[in-house]
Amino acid sequence: MAPLLGCIADDFTGATDLAGTLVLKGMRTTVMLGVPGCTGPADADAVVVALKSRNASVSHAIESSVTAMRWLRDTNCRQFYFKYCSTFDSTPRGNIGPVAEALMHELGTDFTIACPAFPANRRTVYNGYLFVDETLLEESPMQFHPLNPMTDSNLVRLLQAQCMRKVGLIGYPTVRSGSAAILGAVREARALGTSLAIVDAVSETDLCEIAFACQDLPLLTGASGLAKGVAETFCRRGLLGSGESVSPWPLVRGLSAAISGSCSATTQRQVAWMEERMPTFRI
Repeated sequence: MAPLLGCIADDFTGATDLAGTLVLKGMRTTVMLGVPGCTGPADADAVVVALKSRNASVSHAIESSVTAMRWLRDTNCRQFYFKYCSTFDSTPRGNIGPVAEALMHELGTDFTIACPAFPANRRTVYNGYLFVDETLLEESPMQFHPLNPMTDSNLVRLLQAQCMRKVGLIGYPTVRSGSAAILGAVREARALGTSLAIVDAVSETDLCEIAFACQDLPLLTGASGLAKGVAETFCRRGLLGSGESVSPWPLVRGLSAAISGSCSATTQRQVAWMEERMPTFRI
């Protein structure tokens, strides 16, 4: 049976985050490291291809993402998903916008949404502005990111600088009104020539309504939060079970190690907590 969802993640951490999210919503999920050289899994509801494209050159990011999309398309996925970080890590040149446009071209679609909101991790979008822990993105620790310093919280402006196509906004009053209103806004945006729309979201309910409204779009883009809504939509359509986890996480016995490679403020707090309680070693 063909997978319901084919996903492209711009780094390995994001791929595993997305896969974990989908599994917890009842989707049997396989992660492939890089563009696979084999046929797709026969028993997966979702397949995630993990790339290293977030900080690559624009040309490399596009090439690897399109190659992954062609592989996923050959598996006959019902819908496709481009996953990036909930802090919209990118530069004025990309890679989120150029990759999204390349994937749209590959699928022959004239519209998609961009929804990086992840309320469970305190990432929300309101009036097109991205907030991190109730702080504007540009005022958060992301302004000091060593590779992609984020100095603009306005996602419409940020994405438009990366795109050739017109970028618009589906604001919170529409999202709050539910899936029918969101679908109406999508149709209106398309009629006005908008090709990519930032969509506000401040809660898990918002993400479910957005995903349900956009169930017929070939391509969705966002962080792992929107993927929860996508999985929920498959459940509502009777394509999955109850939405409960397929199987419990396996019990791991014996010694274990926690490895961290992030420079984020949250990770640094976690490392400091561990250093007070566990033996640590810096590489």
